[in-house]
Amino acid sequence: MLQETITRVRAEIAAADLSTAEQLDQFRIAYTGRKGQLADLFDQLKTVEPADRRAVGQELNQLKQLAQSRFDERREQLEASAANAPADPAFDYTLPSVPQALGTRHPLSLVREEIVRILARIGFNVAEGPEIEDDWHNFTALNFPENHPARDMQDTFFVKNGGSERADSDKDAKAPASYLLRTHTSPVQVRVMQAQQPPIRSIMPGRVYRNEAISARAHMMFHQVEALFIDENVSFADLKQTVYYFVQELFGDDVQVRFRPSFFPFTEPSAEIDITCLICKGAGCNICKGTGWVEIGGAGMVDPAVLEQSGIDPERYSGYAWGMGIERITMLKYQIKDLRLFTENDMRFLRQFESLT
Repeated sequence: MLQETITRVRAEIAAADLSTAEQLDQFRIAYTGRKGQLADLFDQLKTVEPADRRAVGQELNQLKQLAQSRFDERREQLEASAANAPADPAFDYTLPSVPQALGTRHPLSLVREEIVRILARIGFNVAEGPEIEDDWHNFTALNFPENHPARDMQDTFFVKNGGSERADSDKDAKAPASYLLRTHTSPVQVRVMQAQQPPIRSIMPGRVYRNEAISARAHMMFHQVEALFIDENVSFADLKQTVYYFVQELFGDDVQVRFRPSFFPFTEPSAEIDITCLICKGAGCNICKGTGWVEIGGAGMVDPAVLEQSGIDPERYSGYAWGMGIERITMLKYQIKDLRLFTENDMRFLRQFESLT
């Protein structure tokens, strides 16, 4: 029975009409494809008597070679014919070509990449983490108290609320966990400190989410970049010099920096970072509210409790952390007055950055 089928298929292959590309493709599907007749015949080979299997197998291989050679030969002929075909008389080859529009890099991407390059020159690598975080990494490990307003549903996008305990804790492995869209990139700092021992020198760029009304100065989704440096004998002076270097590389040598005392749960002491207003050059304007200064981020020495939570000895190591919103930096650098422009995909706005890509 199989022998008769082989004879029939051989005759069909030899007589197949392959005049057009469509017929050639149908031939490929019918005979040489994975679900073609030849594949089916090879599957039936196991039903042949063992004594005859070798001879039948050789016939099938010859049949497969015949089908492939016909296909390859005709395909080459059709390709050569198409290459030598005369020009279409109905087409006007003097028409100008259709321009191929090139896209541009988004201003947020441009600033993020510039920040990474600046800090990479002084030894910082890039670390990333999940955008859906558990409560422990986002709050508890960063020294946020249980009643902190950031844990409120009015401020944070919780996606699963099962308690505020650490889900993977060895101390209480069955404790439920709350999951949320991370409110800052600081949880990546915790994951880095858990994964490696000092020295640590990393930056953490990425998207973060907060339940805020969208306006010219705020959005429910934005981007942050944070820097973390932990080693022996790290001081606030190291933090200040790193920030001075970063600001002057990003904004220019004439931009001044100042630190104002502040409070963050995960750093002690803490400070806000201000720079000279880029609009009025420190003279005072409506953007800086007449002060000549604009805030770009926060900083401080990593709280010993945060180090201890992540398994780092606070008696031996110290470190600093600082961070800022990439949107705010971009708005200052390019004098953009409405934060919503970053997410509206208005080509008139985005094309202004073509020369920077």
